Amino acid sequence: MDNQRLILFFSLAAVLFLIYESWMQDYGRSATSPVTQEQAQAGSSTLRNTPQDVPDVPSTPEAVTAGVSIDQATMRSDQSPILVETDLLKVEISPRGGTITGAWLLNYAVTPESPEAKLQLLKPVPPNMFIAQSGLLDERASLLPTHEGLFASEKSDYRLEPNEDHLDVVLVWRSDTGVEVKKLYQFTRGSYVVKTSQIVNNATDSSIVAWEYNQLQRTEFNDPNESKFVNNYTGGVFYSPDGKFKKITFDVMAKGNPDQLVMDGWIAMIQHYFLVAWIPPRNLQETFYTKVLDGSRYIIGKRSSAVSIASGTTYAFENQLFIGPKLQDTLASIAPGLELAVDYGWLTVIAQPIYWLLSKIHALVGNWGWSIIFLTILIKLAFYKLSETSYKSMANMRQLTPRLQALKDRYGDDKQRLNQAMMEMYKTEKINPLGGCLPILIQIPVFIALYWVLLQSVEMRQAPFMLWLDNLSAPDPYFVLPLIMGVSMYIQQKLNPPPPDPMQAKIMMSLPFVFTVFFAFFPSGLVLYWVVNNLLSIAQQWHITRNIEKAAAKRKR
Repeated sequence: MDNQRLILFFSLAAVLFLIYESWMQDYGRSATSPVTQEQAQAGSSTLRNTPQDVPDVPSTPEAVTAGVSIDQATMRSDQSPILVETDLLKVEISPRGGTITGAWLLNYAVTPESPEAKLQLLKPVPPNMFIAQSGLLDERASLLPTHEGLFASEKSDYRLEPNEDHLDVVLVWRSDTGVEVKKLYQFTRGSYVVKTSQIVNNATDSSIVAWEYNQLQRTEFNDPNESKFVNNYTGGVFYSPDGKFKKITFDVMAKGNPDQLVMDGWIAMIQHYFLVAWIPPRNLQETFYTKVLDGSRYIIGKRSSAVSIASGTTYAFENQLFIGPKLQDTLASIAPGLELAVDYGWLTVIAQPIYWLLSKIHALVGNWGWSIIFLTILIKLAFYKLSETSYKSMANMRQLTPRLQALKDRYGDDKQRLNQAMMEMYKTEKINPLGGCLPILIQIPVFIALYWVLLQSVEMRQAPFMLWLDNLSAPDPYFVLPLIMGVSMYIQQKLNPPPPDPMQAKIMMSLPFVFTVFFAFFPSGLVLYWVVNNLLSIAQQWHITRNIEKAAAKRKR
C-alpha cells in the first residue's frame, strides 16, 4: 500500500478529530434564541418575585417565605447590593436571600487592551446571567427563609484592609416566631474560596426540621471576545467519588435529570477558563439536582439531609463557594476532583502530566511562550527515536520514487498488477511501507493532549510572549505565525516522497494553504506549538534524509 496515502489519511483524520473536538465537545452547545432586553428585565423580575427556583423537599409542601415578617428596625431602607472587595474579588451580595449577584475577578481583565475593565463572572440579569443562591427549607414551609427572604446587614460596604487576612460579612434575618438566621460569608486574602454558613437560632418552643440548599443559576453563555473557531464547554458539572467527574449539559437539564445522592462531592457551573462551585463539608450526604426555568435559566444545586434543630439551640450549615479561575494546582488543594474542572476530556491521563511539566518549565523561564517552545522541544526529544523511524522510512521511500513512477508508467491503470509490483519492490528493498505511519499514530494522542492543555489552561489567557505576540490566547493579529506554519508544512512536504497518484499530489500541495487559513483563527499559543514542532521535524527529517542519500550515493560508487 502506498505509504504516502496512509500518511495523508492519518494527517487528515487527526485534523478532523481536532476540529470535531473543538466544535462538538460533549455533543455541542444547545441552540437558543438570543435574549432581548425585555426578556432580561422580565428574567430579573421573575428572579426576585417568584419561588419557582426553590428546590423541592420530599413529602413537604412547596417551600416559600409566606408568613415570615422581617424585623424592619435593622433592615436598611433600600435593597441595593452589599459591596465586598478583597485582593482578588469584588462581590455584590443582594439583601434578598443573601444571593451573590455579582462577582468580578480583579486579576483578570476582559481584554488586554483595557486592563482596568475587570472580568465579571457573576451577573444578575441576562445576557450571561449567573448567580449563586442559598436558602433554607422546613417542614411547615413558613419558618425559614429561602433565597427570597430579606436580610439585613450592618454595613453596605465591606473591604479587606491591607493589614487584614480575613473579612466577615454577616446578614441577619429574623421573624416574629422566634427564629433568627445569620448568613455568614468569610473571605480570605489570596483565596478565591468563600466560606459560607447559614446559622439557625431556634428560639421557638418546638424543634424545627430543616434542610439547606445551595444552587447556581445561569443562562446560556456568549463571550464576544472568544474565538468562534474554538468551542468550549459551558454548563453544569458535578463530582462524586463513585461516578467521578460528570457533565450535565443544558440539554440534559431541559430533558430532566434525576436527583442523585452524593457524599464528598461538589457541584459547579463551568465555562472556558472559569468556574463557580459549591463544595459541601466532608462525610455528609447531599442530594444533587438540576432544574430549568422558563426554558432559559438553568440551575444545578445541592440539598442537605434533614436536620432537627431543637428548641433553644443553634445549628450551622457550612459550605465553601469557589468563584474564580481554573488554576489546576489551586483547585486540587481545595476539594478532591475539583482540578477536573480543567477539562482535558478523555486524554486527561496524558494531559495532566503535560500541564505539570509545562508549569515547571514556566517556573524556571517565567514566560509562557518560551515555556511552550521548551516543552515542545522536550516532547520532540522524547519521541526522537519514533520520529527517526518514520523519517527513515520516508527517506527510503523517497529513494524509490523514480522506480515507483516507472512502475506506474509500465502498468498504467492496471491497479492490481501495479500493487503487486510495488509490494515485490518493497520486499526486495526491505522497506515497510507502513513503517512511517505507526510512529505517527503513537504520537498523535500526546500532541492532541498538548493541544487541549494549551487550549484549556487559564494561564495562557492574555499571556504575552514577545514582540507583537502580546496574547497567546488570541489569534496572531498580523498572521505571521500561521504563515510560518504554512511555509514549514510546505518544506516538510518537499522532504517527503511525492505521491505517485496525481490527485493525491494535488491534495497534499493544497494542505499547507488550507492549514494556514485554518490556523489564522487559532490562539497564537497553539500555532506557536505547531510552528516549533514543524521546524524541529524539518531539521530532524532533513538530517536523516541527507544521511540516507549520502549512504545511497556511496553504494552507487
